[in-house]
Amino acid sequence: MRAGASLEIEYQVLDGAGLDIDFHLQSPKGVTLIFDQRKSDGVHTVEAEDGDYMFCFDNTFSTISEKVIFFELILDNVGEEGQDQEDWKKYITGTDLLDMKLEDILESINSVKARLSRSVQIQTLLKAFEARDRNIQESNFDRVNFWSMVNLGVMVVVSAVQVYMLKSLFEDKRKSRT
Repeated sequence: MRAGASLEIEYQVLDGAGLDIDFHLQSPKGVTLIFDQRKSDGVHTVEAEDGDYMFCFDNTFSTISEKVIFFELILDNVGEEGQDQEDWKKYITGTDLLDMKLEDILESINSVKARLSRSVQIQTLLKAFEARDRNIQESNFDRVNFWSMVNLGVMVVVSAVQVYMLKSLFEDKRKSRT
């Protein structure tokens, strides 16, 4: 990453026991910038410096269950727009007669592009929330079905015992000699 850029990371645990995970973010100098313990989601923004960043999702506290994680890295002001601006400048000559200059059009296009990319990011995040909620809902559905079957089994056994007990009350237990 280049200095002056912005790094934003969003994460969310979609499935797995407890819906929690440890998250680490280290700077290029090896300094821990962010350390979240047992969180189900998080959004962090860091002003970048020159070098490579390292991030890690750690599930060592829960070795039995595996996790499904959605994460997204958003890099802003990385420095690629400067080259694009230079490419457009060769077309600027001769546009002084127009009411709207090429720079205005370029600014509008970049604004629409930024808004569309942010919309896509928000929709992706909403899909992740929906996936997590669906996993929870399916887990609850299975749990309710299991306990309903247990309850049904207990009711059948209890009704059979009651029928047996009622029959035993009305049986004639005297030995009759004929």
